Amino acid sequence: MIDLWYKDAVFYEVYIRAYHDSNADGHGDLAGLTEKLDYLKELGVDCLWLLPIYPSPLKDDGYDIADYYGVHSTYGSVDDFKTLVDEAHARGLRIIADLVLNHTSDQHPWFQAARQDKDSPYRDYYVWSDSDQKYTGTRIIFTDTEPSNWSWDEAAEQYFWHRFFATQPDLNFDNPAVREEMKKVAKFWLDMGIDGFRADAVPYLIEREGTGNENLPETHEYLKELRAFIDQHYPGRVLLCEANMWPEDVRPYFGDPSIPGQAEFQMGFHFPIMPRIFMALKKGDVSDMVEIINRTPPIPAECQWCTFLRNHDELTLEMVTEEERQWMWQHYAPEPRMKLNLGIRRR
Repeated sequence: MIDLWYKDAVFYEVYIRAYHDSNADGHGDLAGLTEKLDYLKELGVDCLWLLPIYPSPLKDDGYDIADYYGVHSTYGSVDDFKTLVDEAHARGLRIIADLVLNHTSDQHPWFQAARQDKDSPYRDYYVWSDSDQKYTGTRIIFTDTEPSNWSWDEAAEQYFWHRFFATQPDLNFDNPAVREEMKKVAKFWLDMGIDGFRADAVPYLIEREGTGNENLPETHEYLKELRAFIDQHYPGRVLLCEANMWPEDVRPYFGDPSIPGQAEFQMGFHFPIMPRIFMALKKGDVSDMVEIINRTPPIPAECQWCTFLRNHDELTLEMVTEEERQWMWQHYAPEPRMKLNLGIRRR
């Protein structure tokens, strides 16, 4: 019998660094979160979603990972993390962690080895080119900071590919070693008893010339492979898909759980509903919400859309029309400093 606890669960996102400080050093930590578990349980939370806790230069709030197998020293230790998981479970709370598949920090030892030596086994962990004219049909996500998806590396004497900041080189999922390495990462944290992962930026794992390099069939192949690995070794764990896409483009990320080996995620964020909630509140009219709900395709019975009003991606305005984006800026971010990329910085 499949436990579908996640279908009506309340998820609470926690940025450890900004949450509760147990040792008065000015930063939140894992011990501080552990101290607040009774409070969170009382709030009605079912599952905690932890933003990245790994060692990182913190150029992108920890989504630039320098070591997948550790904990940032500011937050505590791996032992502190295990204590948090055990104490959460003792209270009937679940925990999922962020699994950042697409990229690492440029400070990760893999990338440092790759850029220094063309013959290093880690060279092929990343995507390199002698030219910045490959994959020209690929959109730039951070249009306010990144002029290109390619950046030149002086040591490597080649360009490296990055869909996000230039400090976050993309991993090469055409390399079998990378595919296996990320399963090892998942295994490391699942062995500590966590209840699953929120998988970051999954549409961008694979690159192919002549495409927009998003939602490619080869990407879905790896995600099915990852889900099968987790189902085999850690049955009952949940995977939550972060794909900032229209509902019809997210639908394939659920896969087909009725066919062995064809399942992907149990859950997927519904990004387009979020700005339309804000639009409905300001307009006093729910028609924008109704329109996007009607546009949302059916999903397998054991799957669920994850709707949110607030998380760290709140008020990203990619999943609206240009006219709707201008309307949102006019009403919620009238001053330039309130905007951020294609969204709203203001809180």
